[in-house]
Amino acid sequence: MNRRIPFSKQELQAIDTISGFMGRPGLPIFNTPLTPRENFNAFYWEKKPWWLPSPSEGSMLIDSMYDDKLGRGGPNGTTDEFGIEWEYIASAGGSIVRPGEPFISDANEIADKIKFPDLDKWDWEGNAAKAKIDPRIFTVFTLVNGFGFERLISFMDFAPAAMALLDEDQEDAVKKFLQEIAEFACKVVDKYCEYFPSLDGFDIHDDWGAQRAPFFSEQIAYDFFVPNMRLLTDHIHSKGKIATLHSCGHVEERVKCFIDGGFDGWVPQAMNDTKRLFDEVGDKIAIAVIPEKYDPASTSEEKQREYGTAFAKHYTQPGKLATISYYGAEMVTPAFQEAMYETSRKIIAG
Repeated sequence: MNRRIPFSKQELQAIDTISGFMGRPGLPIFNTPLTPRENFNAFYWEKKPWWLPSPSEGSMLIDSMYDDKLGRGGPNGTTDEFGIEWEYIASAGGSIVRPGEPFISDANEIADKIKFPDLDKWDWEGNAAKAKIDPRIFTVFTLVNGFGFERLISFMDFAPAAMALLDEDQEDAVKKFLQEIAEFACKVVDKYCEYFPSLDGFDIHDDWGAQRAPFFSEQIAYDFFVPNMRLLTDHIHSKGKIATLHSCGHVEERVKCFIDGGFDGWVPQAMNDTKRLFDEVGDKIAIAVIPEKYDPASTSEEKQREYGTAFAKHYTQPGKLATISYYGAEMVTPAFQEAMYETSRKIIAG
């Protein structure tokens, strides 16, 4: 594709509006030379987008069947396919494992107590019939709970799961389980690729840290998690799909693990220095950057355009990848997005 097509002001004509993520205001789709979906795929596969992608140009498929069977359920909670009860906490806007006795107290119990679901028994055809995927928009399926540390926590509670990573008597059982559940995750991916062929990728959840620091050392990450991350991301790539990571907490120190785990992109939370991450490793993994914070309500459109222009000038670099994080979506006003689009288009077109 010829990215040197000159920018035209006609590209800034809004041809539609896409609903905002998580209840935020909708943002326009411009009259672009190719669809936002095509631009995102050029971004990830070729590292050569036509312009910097914005939050309105990507979407997540939220699947109630997955949420009930392998996720955390909605406001009514759920008992997942492993027998774990999830209880909705309104103040947190999400679910936690029902407090009380953990499902297992020692990782050596996993082989006897954890039974993997039979995916063939799920109503895939009926579920797919309810899905609405906009073919113009880059769409990923989000695998809540993941298939790593988060899943281990759901079986054991946090402290025992963390201790299992340090206990030599549990080490083999944990490693065996993490490989098995990664292999199971590959089967989940296969089903979604079969019944939702227009998906562009998968967003894997596995929280690795708290507000100030990671939960475990880099050595533990490589010993237990990175090989199975790679097993899953390699499988996703073999299906022609993108693999991104949602890992909460102050875990910028573990970005090398995410790179070696084969992820195409990561969406860090705000306590991470996303600008520094882009500057240092943006050539190896796409960083979802949080723009400089400002109050859109009290900031003139002219100033918003200045912010969008400055953002595009810094983050439009050959061979380096940045998207705008949904954690910073409030700063992406129509004026910001328009200026970012025009500036990045002109830079890339030369």
